Amino acid sequence: MDSNIIADKLLQINAIKLNPANPFTWASGWKSPIYCDNRKTLSYPDVRNVICDGFVSLIKEKYPQAEVIAGVATGAIAHGMLVADRLDLPFIYVRSVPKSHGLTNQIEGHFTPGQKVVVIEDLISTGMSSLAAVEALRNAGCDVLGLLAIFTYQFDKAKNAFADANVDYETLSNYSLLIDAALSKGVIGSQDIELLKSWRTNPEEWGK
Repeated sequence: MDSNIIADKLLQINAIKLNPANPFTWASGWKSPIYCDNRKTLSYPDVRNVICDGFVSLIKEKYPQAEVIAGVATGAIAHGMLVADRLDLPFIYVRSVPKSHGLTNQIEGHFTPGQKVVVIEDLISTGMSSLAAVEALRNAGCDVLGLLAIFTYQFDKAKNAFADANVDYETLSNYSLLIDAALSKGVIGSQDIELLKSWRTNPEEWGK
């Protein structure tokens, strides 16, 4: 797996956009020089295959004992299914909250308590939604081996949250690599680097 290649491809298809001069506004209200939409990767067969290859390689290396692949709804359902298919393993997915009707499931698909699960996520921001999925799986009796994501903003808050929850995680690419790729491609200039780095260290207050 080459994390630099994945960073390049995310920029190439505009799955990730950088605009330090005119920041985006997230749903949380945070101002951000970056916007990530990894759902776009599914529209490009070469990109989604590189991502799938990366996940499969990591699972074979780190979690060869995996018995089930779980995707986090909704962004990682498709990627998780591709990985499960490649590994010939069962697939399940985890909703953010249980359904309000029917069987009120939060975890969809068949699994057996005690099975070893690897969770697939598309993006790690603060880590809260990812860890909520892990908690749901653990509460259902699954043995969560770890979580793999396409991209992380590398917030300290997320790193600390995963450590506190005792969840092993790894990503195919990250914010630092993306900035390097963007600079080499001329997407940003050297004058933007400090601004972009300052956002990652204090995203809640940045831009106010």
